[in-house]
Amino acid sequence: MKIETKYFGQINVERDGIIHFEQGLPGFESYQDFVLLPVDEDGVYSALQSVEEPGIALIVTNPYLFYKDYEFDLDEKSLEDVQLERAEDIAVYSVITVQEPFTQSTLNLQAPVIVNIEKKLGKQVILHDTSYRTKHPLLQEQGGEAHARP
Repeated sequence: MKIETKYFGQINVERDGIIHFEQGLPGFESYQDFVLLPVDEDGVYSALQSVEEPGIALIVTNPYLFYKDYEFDLDEKSLEDVQLERAEDIAVYSVITVQEPFTQSTLNLQAPVIVNIEKKLGKQVILHDTSYRTKHPLLQEQGGEAHARP
């Protein structure tokens, strides 16, 4: 199917690549269907692009590429929302606030986006009682590639 995007103009996407967010994303609750589009050649950064609204695209990345010790627990409700049955079916993304220069960009570790990669169901989870914040420096130590998923 053809969609209009914020960064890439009109493109074709496969229907089976659409990730459904039952409750939308915080701030974008009216939009429930998104696709992940690679932004760079290495696949480190992606655009979480709304299928319904071209102007809505969040730049995301795998947080384990930047914070190898990142960890959090998911409550039962979040697990149910994405119908997670096996741990290996989950992918975790963090939203990047892109700044100029790029070295000043930040990563939101307080609200990870979780995706059941098998069932194409997603949810942004807001962590409470955590030391994680919405603006961690993006570019600092590298590592954790073993935890990365494309």
